[in-house]
Amino acid sequence: MSEQRIYQIKITLDDIRPPIWRRVQVPGAITLADLHDVIQVVMGWENCHLHEFRIGSGRYAPSVNEEFDMEMTAGDTEVRLCDVVTRPKAKLRYIYDFGDDWRHTLTVEKILEPEAGGKYPICLAGERACPPEDCGGPWGYSDILEARKHPDDPQLAELLEWAGRYDPEAFDLKAVNARLRRLH
Repeated sequence: MSEQRIYQIKITLDDIRPPIWRRVQVPGAITLADLHDVIQVVMGWENCHLHEFRIGSGRYAPSVNEEFDMEMTAGDTEVRLCDVVTRPKAKLRYIYDFGDDWRHTLTVEKILEPEAGGKYPICLAGERACPPEDCGGPWGYSDILEARKHPDDPQLAELLEWAGRYDPEAFDLKAVNARLRRLH
């Protein structure tokens, strides 16, 4: 049964170079709503905005949200990952914050048997910090990176002040997994 199997997924933030990515393992029986929570934790988002999954022609989002065309979108609280993804190499789209339009590609790398004593979800690896929330999407994020290259430019000083101590190279796997353990 695929609901008892473990899905290894690579999450990549689209339109960002060098890439920002995470590799996670989650139970096949996880709901898309709970997968959203996992993505928020591992990527470093703050869960302040709307989201949507796109899988094939299906769209899944919080069913309590009036912002969505509910005739086109199913609720994500009742749909399990194993019900909509049945094979490795499948790709899903996850969109977070429709203003900044953060698009993620989720690639199912493997579907595995659970390890004896394994605790899921778990983050196995990743690179680079998630962009700051509300920074203006991939374009605003590239402005922050450019400002970091030119810290003495007075036109960019305000952007650096807004971004604070943001380090685009930071990624702490232990801290991510500690937050994942607190999810459920």
